[in-house]
Amino acid sequence: MCDMCVMNAVKERMLSRRDFFRAGAAATAAAAVSTVASAPAAMAGGHGAVVDLTHVYDPAFPTYFGQPGIAMEQKFNFAEHGFNLFEMTLNEHTGTHIDAPLHFSADGASVDEIAVENLVVPLCVIHIHERAAGNPDAQVTPDDIKAWIARNGPIPERACVAMHSGWEARAGGAGFRNADDKGVMHFPGFHIEATQMLLEETSASAIGVDTLSLDYGPSQDFVTHYAWLPAGRYGIENLKNLGRVPEAGATLVVGAPTHRGGSGGPARILALV
Repeated sequence: MCDMCVMNAVKERMLSRRDFFRAGAAATAAAAVSTVASAPAAMAGGHGAVVDLTHVYDPAFPTYFGQPGIAMEQKFNFAEHGFNLFEMTLNEHTGTHIDAPLHFSADGASVDEIAVENLVVPLCVIHIHERAAGNPDAQVTPDDIKAWIARNGPIPERACVAMHSGWEARAGGAGFRNADDKGVMHFPGFHIEATQMLLEETSASAIGVDTLSLDYGPSQDFVTHYAWLPAGRYGIENLKNLGRVPEAGATLVVGAPTHRGGSGGPARILALV
């Protein structure tokens, strides 16, 4: 069907549907009054709130390489065409996003191949924000993991272990990349020894950070990426609001993209608390 035919059909449907909805609006409202008080909450059992761990994504959001990670061009608009439609061009690894095993391996699982049971998992939050406030190169260490276990018990099966460094407060400007005069970035990440500990002693399916990279900013060898992702685990970068969820007991819900063969991609990440 031609573009003009589509637009005309949309407008005709809009007019006929307006009459339909006007006729049914009063009855719907009356029914809602009688049922809304007794309707159950649309919430996962045992959870009382949902916390969004996802940054709003636009061309101004900081990226690892310093260039905008997304561009949007409006192809249709409501005033002229009766509907809105944008064409997007994006870098897989910008905004709040997933690193699939394929990102740092020759033949690892692509983002569409991540097992769905690993996308709804226990969330373990390791707080290093106080240390990071005085040292932008702070890293999650084995001692941090041991301290978490001492307080909360073993890392749950398939958990996501997430670093809370407080870095989200810098997301609006250059301080998020925090590059020095030589172009070296400085922000927190996972130390390789902590990464190896999680690989060897737990069945954690993912690690997450509230910074640009699983590795800390000055890294030149991406040792954490190369250890974690080829092992079949995945990562999440640029999280936010980790300070608003408990360090144990929340459930992470990962809205992973499913473009075939992708090495990762922007995702909506939620915590059920």
